[in-house]
Amino acid sequence: MSTPGRGLHGHVLDTLGPAITAGEHPPGSVLRTDELAQRFEVSRSVMREAVRVLESMHLVESRRRVGVTVRAEREWNVYDPQVIRWRLAGADRPRQLRSLTVLRSAIEPVAAGLAARHATAEQCAELTECALGMVAHSRGHRLQDYLVHDVAFHRVILGASGNEMFARLGDVVAEVLAGRTHHEVMFEDPDPAAVTLHVQVAEAVREGDGPRAEKLTREITVGALQELDILAP
Repeated sequence: MSTPGRGLHGHVLDTLGPAITAGEHPPGSVLRTDELAQRFEVSRSVMREAVRVLESMHLVESRRRVGVTVRAEREWNVYDPQVIRWRLAGADRPRQLRSLTVLRSAIEPVAAGLAARHATAEQCAELTECALGMVAHSRGHRLQDYLVHDVAFHRVILGASGNEMFARLGDVVAEVLAGRTHHEVMFEDPDPAAVTLHVQVAEAVREGDGPRAEKLTREITVGALQELDILAP
């Protein structure tokens, strides 16, 4: 299903992108623009627009007189939120989730420690509000509502770190959290211990306790990896 507002090229991307990331078109495969336009029943200009998006993600490269060639996985922009979404929708979901969760475990604890030093009063208040929202929606199988607050919480942590590189990972972490929920790689209700840890992280950041904020956040990411061992081995 095409994302609303993206038009015809969005429809092409929502079919061709997942096919590439799932390995249906192996690296080195050559895709002909004219043939693709006929297949998707779109104009050549629409097809070229879709190809340009795929090129920006480093999934393909377009060469004159050759066509559109699928690039090796090592060359893909694996931090692109759309690429993450496509990969999580494929059969390789467990490996992708684990890779992204390991990335979180390396980054987020350090970001939380920095947030305790650099967060503004407004960011501290927002973090507390997010944590309380997680508590309020942690029961009754309300994972979609819980997700909204969970994503916002981790975006604030990364942004409040004061490190622009960490802050830019907000979209990546959002896709990980959303992917776990949408593909049902979570329990019906969040782990109560994990919810409590988020509240405690907000407290530690507000109190300026960097080591405690880092330690508690590490516990959150370790717990996320342990959940994957059970739900997506």
